[in-house]
Amino acid sequence: MINRRRLLLAAAAGGLLARPAAAQLTIVGETFPATMRVGNADLVLNGVGTRSVAWIHGYAAGLYLTRRATSPAQVLATPGAKRIQLRMLQEAPAKEFVKAIDKGFRRNTPAAEQPALAQRQAALNRQVQAMRQVKKGDVVNLDFVPGRGLVFTLNDRQTGPDLQGEDLYAAVLGIFLGDRPVDTRLKAGLLGQPAA
Repeated sequence: MINRRRLLLAAAAGGLLARPAAAQLTIVGETFPATMRVGNADLVLNGVGTRSVAWIHGYAAGLYLTRRATSPAQVLATPGAKRIQLRMLQEAPAKEFVKAIDKGFRRNTPAAEQPALAQRQAALNRQVQAMRQVKKGDVVNLDFVPGRGLVFTLNDRQTGPDLQGEDLYAAVLGIFLGDRPVDTRLKAGLLGQPAA
């Protein structure tokens, strides 16, 4: 008994005990599975939230990573594939999403870094604009796949070419997790924290 206890304490001190397995989470009727496969990686659900204005929910979102993170810096430092999944709860024109992307980039990407991203941001905007209209029930994935970059899909269909660069994906993450995110309650939820 004593030896078993010492072994457990030593394992815990050495960080050898695994964290509890990720669980599926449900928000506004949308259930996000505990794990997803992106590229060749199995990702775990980090957190979920909603983009809301007043009492109207625009979309539910889930963040998937190779390991859980509780801060934007930890998310950015997490190696490997990543996924932000958006599940549409309202119909909306694609141009509204383009506006949100542009605003999020401006607010959360340092001015000195923006010129290097401009062409790839414009290419992302073209892929979003090609959707024309999102409908309730549509699923958008914003994936980072090592060796490919940002992969944008609508209902499991890629809408354009891969967009290279971890810097681009970091800027996309900033829209949701930056100092001036699209929605502070959504940011908290994606980080696995209670909404303020």
